[in-house]
Amino acid sequence: MKIAVIGLGFVGLSLCSVLASRGIATIGIDSDKKKCSKIAKGVPTFFEPNLENTLKKALRKKLSITNNLSSISCCDFIFVTVGTPQKKNGEIDLSFIKAVVRNVGKLISKNKKKPIILIKSTVIPGTTQNVILPILERNSKKKAGKDFGLISNPEFLQEGGAIQDTIKPHVVILGGYRTKFMKKTEKFFSRFNPNVPIIITNHQTAEMIKYTNNSFLATKISFINQIANICQRIPDTNIDDIAATIGLDPRIGKLFLNAGPGYGGSCLPKDIKAIINLSSKIGVKPTLLTAVEKTNKQQISNIMGLIKQNIGKIKGKKITILGVAFKPDTDDIRDSVGIDLVKRLLRLGAKITIHDPKALENARKIFHNNIKYVKSVPSALNDCQCAIIMTRWKDYERINNQTIKQMAKKIIIDSRRILYGKNLDAKYYAIGLG
Repeated sequence: MKIAVIGLGFVGLSLCSVLASRGIATIGIDSDKKKCSKIAKGVPTFFEPNLENTLKKALRKKLSITNNLSSISCCDFIFVTVGTPQKKNGEIDLSFIKAVVRNVGKLISKNKKKPIILIKSTVIPGTTQNVILPILERNSKKKAGKDFGLISNPEFLQEGGAIQDTIKPHVVILGGYRTKFMKKTEKFFSRFNPNVPIIITNHQTAEMIKYTNNSFLATKISFINQIANICQRIPDTNIDDIAATIGLDPRIGKLFLNAGPGYGGSCLPKDIKAIINLSSKIGVKPTLLTAVEKTNKQQISNIMGLIKQNIGKIKGKKITILGVAFKPDTDDIRDSVGIDLVKRLLRLGAKITIHDPKALENARKIFHNNIKYVKSVPSALNDCQCAIIMTRWKDYERINNQTIKQMAKKIIIDSRRILYGKNLDAKYYAIGLG
């Protein structure tokens, strides 16, 4: 058995690394030659815990990396994991996936193999059935279900836990017709992910499951952030105690109840916008989802309000941002609230210093020489007039009076409540603490 993974971003590189490290012959394919060259040397193009070790193990075993798409001709399974970026109106851009499946169709027209094509890229309901399938059939001059398999297989990887989520996901979704190809795919996943539930449904439902999953997680985050904002106005109220207690209710659950500056990253903001856009197109008013998105956007305004309330006029003030990755254990700054905060403060004339254990180089690509990049927390805080904690990195749990000694004004705004309960010689404000 041989497997191809097309697109070596977060999902694709995690997948092919785990597959090959488990002894499955795998070809990782990406159109970016520089990216392929780095990966082939065992160097991932982004930070993800345990990815580098898994990749190196995979390369020693059964992984080959290429930018040549024709390598799929010998493969039994072809995973498509290319990006579906967002347009300004909230729609997803299908140009990458259309180009890939068009070329895949042309390539499978030339051989007798009957591969199974699995779409892992996030696409709105109806895309596989109405867009991808016709492109494949037209370019291959073959029939889906007879000459090749086509299955929707959405992913649920969390950044910071991608390797473990690939090895043991909470569920495997297979969308498509119940053909011999579906049986073969179910058998593969029952071996690759043993003791994991496998849900077989149609294409549209599989696609909708992904959006529903992420929309619900975003809803939980916006809900707890709304409650946190209320707590801030009630003296001595603690959002963490509230979240921990309601999380014990099995109908609610404890996950995604950490109040903070709002959700970010490559999935939740994009998927919420896409499902709002789709809902409006098909005549369903997305009242709740619109409120979720609006609540999320308001969180940064609340942080800006705390800053202005405590330091007054922002122009010329030295402000340190601790954490710009959208979450810990990643260098991903896509739709990061920390990045958005830096942009807002720069527009108001602040002098910004940032610290982040992993994301400084990605931030540099956005801000260039307009801000200072510092690799140690004490140095980042030196001479600053206000520090704002945006990401729950463990490094910030170690902040104490010695760390903040050289701050020009000891004002700390903690969007994650990391330092709550510490006896700091500073004015301390936190989201969700009354």
